[in-house]
Amino acid sequence: MRKINQYIGIDIFSGAGGLSLGASMAGIKVKYAIEVNPYAAKSYEYNHKGSKVLCGDICKIKSEDFLKKNENVFIIMGGPPCQGFSMANTMSRNMGNPNNLLFKEFVRLVSEVKPEWFVLENVWGMTKMNDGQTIELIKHSFEAIKPIGYTVKWKILWADDYGVPQRRMRMFMVGNRSGINFEFPEPFSTKVTVEDAIGDLPVLKNGDMIDSMPYSKDYEDASPYAQLMRKGSEESKQNFVSRNNELVIERYKHIGQGQNWRAIPEELMQNYADKTRCHSGIYKRLYADRPSVVITNYRKSMLIHPYQDRGLSVREAARLQSFPDTFIFQGPHMSIQQQIGNAVPPLLAKAVMDKILTYRTDSHE
Repeated sequence: MRKINQYIGIDIFSGAGGLSLGASMAGIKVKYAIEVNPYAAKSYEYNHKGSKVLCGDICKIKSEDFLKKNENVFIIMGGPPCQGFSMANTMSRNMGNPNNLLFKEFVRLVSEVKPEWFVLENVWGMTKMNDGQTIELIKHSFEAIKPIGYTVKWKILWADDYGVPQRRMRMFMVGNRSGINFEFPEPFSTKVTVEDAIGDLPVLKNGDMIDSMPYSKDYEDASPYAQLMRKGSEESKQNFVSRNNELVIERYKHIGQGQNWRAIPEELMQNYADKTRCHSGIYKRLYADRPSVVITNYRKSMLIHPYQDRGLSVREAARLQSFPDTFIFQGPHMSIQQQIGNAVPPLLAKAVMDKILTYRTDSHE
């Protein structure tokens, strides 16, 4: 049997590479990545040494453009753009949205390459679209690939069940061409809290843009999760905090852990024409003793540090997504925030990849 690290992976719609990082942690060599956003592609290239990154439109990329002849691929993974599938995006949740059809490019690449396995990750809203018909259409598209067809299972997974300090719900579809009845990994027995995740990071102020700072706790005093994130890192990097105006900071002071904009006094919300239209996740201060709420674009959501009256830093958000401190994002601050929010939590990806690798057989030689 081949060594695990000789299993080759391809990550499409890769973003900065959360899925790839999880796969690499499990022992899969992700050799190729495809990403259309140039900043995300730069982040991928910087952090995944030895991987070839194709920055371009997947609709124009064919497998022969990058794969060597007869190169065996163990797994194709990826998360097609999900804005149109999100339950928060009611305007575009239909198959007329071009983003919603990009899953066909995923199917095409799987059909061309015929990897042993594939993993498609997306928002849970995909499973509700068209009364469940959309997810069944996608599943059938993989099952119908000739000549063999894939055995396909899907399930909604919670990131905080797998060591990620974040209550994030995602759909994973896993298929293989060996007829294996894949079972998803069992949840872990413990949860990681926000305090566990970021309690050793530096104290910061609104608008701080400090690239490198000492940790606020010695390694031995940090939580096991923080110790895992700090492996190979001497200092906290990318301590970048968006600068909010004084009115926003004044609002923050009235919000306790777990509270949102509803705790802000009326006189500080006069510029909102209709407060009732505010989303419950706006101006949310994180609980310290629980996993975080979902990290999407945390700047727009105005997520608040549990103790400090400011937004989250890049490193704090990355920690809540389970990116290690050695992972350095590329591009402007706003792009980095979006890259983090769009990413698959690496530890969630690792749990799925670890489970896939338990099905290795001698046929993979």
